[in-house]
Amino acid sequence: MVELVRAGRDPTDLAREFEPSAQAIRTWGAEADQQEGRREAKPAATEAALSANEREELLRLRRENRQLKLERDILSRATAWFARETGGLPFGSSGS
Repeated sequence: MVELVRAGRDPTDLAREFEPSAQAIRTWGAEADQQEGRREAKPAATEAALSANEREELLRLRRENRQLKLERDILSRATAWFARETGGLPFGSSGS
């Protein structure tokens, strides 16, 4: 649904065609945008007092954190694959 809205479809038309309400479709789109860093989340009570610069930094740090978690996951999987393929720890590891 989110991709259809992003492609230009109207949530009201989608609601008629499919079961969810137009408001639910809009909410899903907003949540997806927030998760992907396309849109800043509505400020929570603790974030409401942040300056524009602080909100910008918070958004940047959240994106960076998401990227670092992705990279860590990729490295973890690569390490596991390497260990399976070679039957042990990678060369030069301090685990021996």
